[in-house]
Amino acid sequence: MEKIIDIQNVTKSYKLYAKPIDRLKESLSMADKNYHEEFKALDDISFSINKGDAIGILGTNGSGKSTLLKMITGVLTPTKGKIEVNGKISAILELGAGFNPEYTGRANIYLNGLMMGYSREQMEDRIDNIIAFADIGTFIDQPVKVYSSGMFARLAFAVSINVEPDILIVDEALAVGDIRFQTKCIEKMKELKSQGTTILFVSHAPEQVKRFCNKAVWLKQGELEAIGESSQIVDLYEDFMKNGIGSGLDVGEMVTGSGDEQIEEFVRPANPDILALITNVCINKENFKTFETLEIKIDYEVYLDSIDDLLLGVAIYTPKREYIFGPNTHLEKVDIPNTAGRHTVSYIIPEVPLLGGSFCVDVGLFNNEGLVCLEYKQEVIGFSVSNKYFSEGIVYMTHRWEVLK
Repeated sequence: MEKIIDIQNVTKSYKLYAKPIDRLKESLSMADKNYHEEFKALDDISFSINKGDAIGILGTNGSGKSTLLKMITGVLTPTKGKIEVNGKISAILELGAGFNPEYTGRANIYLNGLMMGYSREQMEDRIDNIIAFADIGTFIDQPVKVYSSGMFARLAFAVSINVEPDILIVDEALAVGDIRFQTKCIEKMKELKSQGTTILFVSHAPEQVKRFCNKAVWLKQGELEAIGESSQIVDLYEDFMKNGIGSGLDVGEMVTGSGDEQIEEFVRPANPDILALITNVCINKENFKTFETLEIKIDYEVYLDSIDDLLLGVAIYTPKREYIFGPNTHLEKVDIPNTAGRHTVSYIIPEVPLLGGSFCVDVGLFNNEGLVCLEYKQEVIGFSVSNKYFSEGIVYMTHRWEVLK
């Protein structure tokens, strides 16, 4: 694949001063004393974009999305690292950016064309299509200072996507237009994508990224958190947005076992109140796709000669402790070993119906129909589910469609 944008170890730093006078103090300091704090809007970002890719840029406010796009367009320069761009860029970074408020919409079309390297004659060939796409009527010959934000969006889009760019950058501007105009913009962007235009697309609507883009980049506090196939990255991002950092399960860092070491010899504990223990829990993989097989193996030890009504339960939760599913061997009339010694039981879901997100697993040993807890391990392991886009929601339900008339 032909590389059209190459971002290598890019950092963008700003000096933050508590008071305006501190800037002057620092510049006059004979001892080179610092009066500022360094803020890294982007911190050592590296990735490349191939020609024809549609890249969704995800991240919360302040994550560095707009800073990155401004550096790609050349509005900002990196503090460290370098960015190589091979192609003509058309960008909508801020509504009205590059527009002279005193000029009419028509005059601003020529002005923007000139800024992108087109002569007036070249813009003459495009202006009718641009005006028709903007569809703002007689306002095209009024000063843009009287335009609404929606009119700005229409004119900015109309100019940017009708000048045959090699790279189109759209930063959250779609949210301003009405539904019909958004639809028209998406259709035009699809057309450009099919013609090989590379598109960088920032949206606060992750489903737009999932449906329109083939790849996605997730920026988190100025760092590159993840990059890959758009549906999978959107699933990870949405899971983070729902469950947050304090969920107990960091995205991409799932635990594969309980951490307990297997005891070399079977030894009954000195405490007679300990009747049985879960010694190890492991899962067949960390990252699943919907309909793949999930298997959890539970090792446990029984210290009495036998325990009547011994049962094993496995429960799946979201990181916010929302209960997904929790069967146990008693309810499902499965007999498990209940005599003294070491035992292993596998819990298998042949086709995981979960559509996306991070999940944690609790495991417990009980007796007396679950009324007495012998041992319970909360969030002993975790796993994630992500897919290419094929459905929406939490779980996939078997269904059919019938056309009745």
